[in-house]
Amino acid sequence: MITGGQFLSYLVNLAFTEVPGTWRWMLGVAGVPAVVQFCIMLCLPESPRWLFMKNDKAKAIVILSKIYDIARLEDEIENLSVAEEEERQKRNDVKISDVFKSKEMRLAFLAGAGLQAFQQFTGINTVMYYSPTIVQMAGFSSNQLALLLSLIIAALNAAGTVLGIYFIDHFGRKKLALSSLTGVIASLVILAGAFFGRSSGSSNELFGWIAILGLALYIVFFSPGMGPVPWTVNSEIYPEQYRGICGGMSATVNWVSNLIVAQTFLSVAEAVGTGWTFTILAGIAVLAVVFVTMFVPETMGLTFVEVEQIWKERAWGSSYNTESLLERGNDS
Repeated sequence: MITGGQFLSYLVNLAFTEVPGTWRWMLGVAGVPAVVQFCIMLCLPESPRWLFMKNDKAKAIVILSKIYDIARLEDEIENLSVAEEEERQKRNDVKISDVFKSKEMRLAFLAGAGLQAFQQFTGINTVMYYSPTIVQMAGFSSNQLALLLSLIIAALNAAGTVLGIYFIDHFGRKKLALSSLTGVIASLVILAGAFFGRSSGSSNELFGWIAILGLALYIVFFSPGMGPVPWTVNSEIYPEQYRGICGGMSATVNWVSNLIVAQTFLSVAEAVGTGWTFTILAGIAVLAVVFVTMFVPETMGLTFVEVEQIWKERAWGSSYNTESLLERGNDS
């Protein structure tokens, strides 16, 4: 949905390129779906699960009765009651500090947060936020052409994300991430080479089109892999009682990294040159390959218990499982 929204925003922006007060219309139109969403959300019922957690069961039952028929209503109420009690027992007021007290949780959070950081520091939102600017840096001065080429980039991103839904369950999370990063590195090298070539003053138009090719290839490789993989892995690598807090912390890492990259890209490009900027991003992508290889496990097809076992074995050695079984045997 996010990538589809980005595509639509570029499409709308393209339509306003010839309208007086272009940028004002571009910003103003974005408020229309926000107002519609706000109005619709006023009509949304509260989550029954959340109401159960707040001991407002009467209101939760009223909402459930609008969703389910009588035959299923009692079952859903019972399921929510059981789930609410289990949640209270398992959550046990887990704090941020608890994540770092456990060796296996530190490893899990390192993998999840690291993936989120590398997703941003390999430059995806640099490309999405600044693709019209990058196109103009490549030598295409027309605003309309820059937005048209950026629209194609956004369309590739949306299509690649849809493909990622299929790939992620057929090739595995880790393999898909590594394949994606390999293509990202090659694409960033092409981009860097194009801008180095353009700065030398030879055949500017050719190098401009090579830069566009690099942008397109970057999106083709990134969107099905490093786009969805960090979010998918973060939903699978934490034990239930830590899932909410670790997921929130890793998402924060993602957005802070996004902010850093978005705020520094143009300044870095101006300071060291666009070619060197993409070279730096390629170097970060190489580090990401090393990180994924060393710290991120393959979680496809594993239960949460099996994933938790992986972290315990990584934290305490492969003998952990054997020792646990021996302890159970002695207890019995």
